[in-house]
Amino acid sequence: MKEAGIRRLLAANLLCVFSVILTAVVPAFFWEGFTVLGTHLTWLCVCSVCVSTLNITLHLVLKPNQSPKRSSFAYKISRFLKCCMYFFMSCILFHAIIVLYGAPLIESVTETFLFAVLLSTFTTLQCLCMLGPNIQAWIRVFSKNGATSIWESSLQITTMCSILGAWFGAFPIPLDWDRPWQVWPISCSLGATFGYMAGLVIAPLWIHWNRKQLTYKSR
Repeated sequence: MKEAGIRRLLAANLLCVFSVILTAVVPAFFWEGFTVLGTHLTWLCVCSVCVSTLNITLHLVLKPNQSPKRSSFAYKISRFLKCCMYFFMSCILFHAIIVLYGAPLIESVTETFLFAVLLSTFTTLQCLCMLGPNIQAWIRVFSKNGATSIWESSLQITTMCSILGAWFGAFPIPLDWDRPWQVWPISCSLGATFGYMAGLVIAPLWIHWNRKQLTYKSR
């Protein structure tokens, strides 16, 4: 396994971490009273847009899973529209799952949906950038020993860390601490964000430490 590839992965992941940090700092210079907790819904939108833009840009620049076949313009448009549809369906699905796990059904609909958008940005968007709207490829990557590159291994780790972070973030909500960050969905969205950033850092380090045991086969 080439060290250059791992360094590229690390650099790309650190850029994503840095972009998340900037979303909590930079808007305060242009938006009076902006804080992650105080204007949480605004931050959810800013973070989702910035992370999405950077992920798409990195994919177009680095092209980790570029197909050797040339695609027609019509195919690219069709693929783009499918990706948009899959992303929207992912937001709806995450919203439904979050409600089933106890989020308010009628109240806080906006908060729940924006949290679902953020979670989709950390998980589904990466899959769409890396694998496209190909469900079989998604199933392959998230099956045991299904990754065929370091980028797909990183995708596995960051996706699982984001979901686990959101899940652990729900634990403090029912506790009678009366803290501002316990308001729905602040702790869950922060948990997902910290999980996402942790996954971005852990993935290249784990791949580096296990590079001798990792053998990727093209499929």
